[in-house]
Amino acid sequence: MLRLPVLLALAAACAAGAADAPAPAAARRAELLHLVKQDCGSCHGLTLKGGLGPPLVAAALGDKPAESLKYTILYGRRGTPMPGWRPFLTDADAEWITARLLEGFPDAR
Repeated sequence: MLRLPVLLALAAACAAGAADAPAPAAARRAELLHLVKQDCGSCHGLTLKGGLGPPLVAAALGDKPAESLKYTILYGRRGTPMPGWRPFLTDADAEWITARLLEGFPDAR
């Protein structure tokens, strides 16, 4: 089980890398859009309004820090069905997905 200092260090590392990560290329953004709609949608609902997992709409995520959302995307949530997507996603990918979710994904860009 991860301890609070480890979680805080990982969150800080994610936040520190946020400004340095370049945005994914257009082709990669299309792949990420598909991933969110299909893979994330399989648990969070095809419209991301909730299912097995909680809703991923902007209204439900608005009070959550972007770094925390990015961390959850990359490393999952222990003790829940939420997997970590780190083997498949870069920091830039996770930041792009996080930004889109906070903007109202999948309707945003």
